Amino acid sequence: MARTTDSPAAPRASAPDLPDDLVPATPARSADLLAASLDLTGTADLAYASLEQCTVGADADSVDLTGATILDVGMTGVRIASLKMRGAGIRRLSITGGRIGTLDLSGARIDELRLSDLRVDYLNLGGARATDVEISGCGIRTIDMPQAELTRVRFTGSTSDEVDPRGMRAVDVDLRGLDALSYLDANSLRGTTLTGFQVQQLAAVIAAGLGIQIRD
Repeated sequence: MARTTDSPAAPRASAPDLPDDLVPATPARSADLLAASLDLTGTADLAYASLEQCTVGADADSVDLTGATILDVGMTGVRIASLKMRGAGIRRLSITGGRIGTLDLSGARIDELRLSDLRVDYLNLGGARATDVEISGCGIRTIDMPQAELTRVRFTGSTSDEVDPRGMRAVDVDLRGLDALSYLDANSLRGTTLTGFQVQQLAAVIAAGLGIQIRD
């Protein structure tokens, strides 16, 4: 696809639309929650649940949202060892502040996601289809994006030790604000935007992918 002079297009990720009044709720598998506030501890099973216009606070070992429907949800200051959202349908989710050990979004269908001022050990986007994602002020040790389809994704003021983009398909993915120590496969960065300095850092990886030997 030809790029325009305005490329990369910025993500259009808006804040969740949350009501003024929320009702405290108890997590349950396959629950149908509307305008609820959740305060999660220990192990919380919300697999295949529906959360609409909800807020989530957590100091938990595991939160399971596998296959869930998440619409207009805000999480603030969460501390979760494992947050599973495999195969979830997500529209306007915001996670602000806190720490997550494993954030598993593999196979998820994502439309408008904002991660801000968050620390994550392992972010898994493998096989996800994500549009309009804003990641700002985050420290993410490992980012896995194999076979992901990403459109209008932007990193700002964020860091990572290792990024695995193998098989990724990207349109308007802006990596200029991601200070990453290493990329496992530079050839899979087609469709992304990098700074000149980042490209210099990737020179050896790009050369290896093209079969070029570098010898001084």
